[in-house]
Amino acid sequence: MAETTLEGIDRDEAIALFGSRDENLRLFRDVLGLKVVARSGKVSIQGAPEQVEIGQKILDQLREKYRQQQDISSSDVRILIDQMNPSSDAIPVGPRDGGPAEIVGPVVRLRTKTPGQRQYVEAMRNNDLVFCVGPAGTGKTFLAVAQALEEMHQRRIKRIVLVRPAVEAGEKLGFLPGDMQAKVNPYLRPLLDALRDMLDYEKVKAFMENDAIEMAPLAYMRGRTLNDSFIILDEGQNTTISQMQMFLTRMGQGSKIVVTGDVTQVDLPPGTRSGLKDAVVRLDRIENVAVVRMEKTDIVRHRLVQAIVKAYEKPIPHRSEDSASADGSKNADTNVSNE
Repeated sequence: MAETTLEGIDRDEAIALFGSRDENLRLFRDVLGLKVVARSGKVSIQGAPEQVEIGQKILDQLREKYRQQQDISSSDVRILIDQMNPSSDAIPVGPRDGGPAEIVGPVVRLRTKTPGQRQYVEAMRNNDLVFCVGPAGTGKTFLAVAQALEEMHQRRIKRIVLVRPAVEAGEKLGFLPGDMQAKVNPYLRPLLDALRDMLDYEKVKAFMENDAIEMAPLAYMRGRTLNDSFIILDEGQNTTISQMQMFLTRMGQGSKIVVTGDVTQVDLPPGTRSGLKDAVVRLDRIENVAVVRMEKTDIVRHRLVQAIVKAYEKPIPHRSEDSASADGSKNADTNVSNE
């Protein structure tokens, strides 16, 4: 274990060096494996000797940039780490190791169960726009709602906006009875279920009545600017590119957006490119944007869900009796494969 100390760092310089919510310090810890401690105008760096040397060089360059009255961003830190740390092929969005992250809301306290979930929570806390892509059962929507409740509980945001595209999953529902709220309720139900897992019915009702929580179909987002809000777009794979662009540009001052989806379950018309697939490629390298990819190992629903996901990834073996089956059987097989 080696240690070095930098002196003469005042409060304003420390804030610039460490970043918003100490995000730059987390990069030193998670990528370089360094412990950085600031006390009384001094910054100490502790870790493996070669990593401490790299950390000191990076801080020296950042301090020089600060003296030239230039802003310091997390991308500056990432670039310097990439240049100086040969063992780092790519900088992760957040740690997939270490202990579980904890979310504390107005009623419940939750702990992440997998490395991917921990990475997801860290990404939501450290970035203003997060895309989470992964299979069913990984907690994409549930954790986003939990994090939104924590942010509102700690008064970092004033309202939560829950959004879903009104796209039918392979079956036509026809014209639904009732007013507009009754018509869109089936599409928004999964978001409501996540809320009710964490809040009792009366609390959910009170939040919705005073507009602290809003649920709306994607089409209702056009023309709006949402300030001081935590905005969640669920089932983002079922947006078109133009819809995704429209939605992302609703972000106002003091707001965060989380987009979740499973790119293996796109219900758009054939030949229509998913707005989520497009966005994770187009926006991946923009500062303050994080893309988290969940794996099958992050599935935390019923133990069978992981096995089901794996089974549907494999091609169905050809069976000789298929060719001799009745027309109805052929049609049934065709319908399954198309889905």
